[in-house]
Amino acid sequence: MKYIQLFLLFLTMGFASQATAQTFTLRTSSVSYSEKNQIGKWSKWSDFAKADLIITIDGKKNRIVVNSPTIQVFTIKSYGEKTETDKDVITPFECVDNNGSMCNIIVITRKNEGNRMQFYINYSEVKFVYNIYN
Repeated sequence: MKYIQLFLLFLTMGFASQATAQTFTLRTSSVSYSEKNQIGKWSKWSDFAKADLIITIDGKKNRIVVNSPTIQVFTIKSYGEKTETDKDVITPFECVDNNGSMCNIIVITRKNEGNRMQFYINYSEVKFVYNIYN
């Protein structure tokens, strides 16, 4: 029994030390966007369009890759604080895309919607949201 407890302790410590360096693969089902107009107001979100893509969040390489027809590579500059509310679990990242533009990426799990997940890419002038599942 003592060996099992010791094994579980080491196993737990191993997972805890790798928690920030994990790789997650997500599949998208659809995408929507919103744009900022000339007076600084955001448009309504577009209708969702089918988008069967793979998104990889790689903590070891500090990058996020969206495998769209034009591959989007984001370098993670900082990991935000994961927050949880009654409705959502929010995981933010501050990133730079492969063109050098700053953006914020947010993964949201909607607890009150059957743990539906969404992946947001927020630039200063345009935002994208992908519905995702793993």
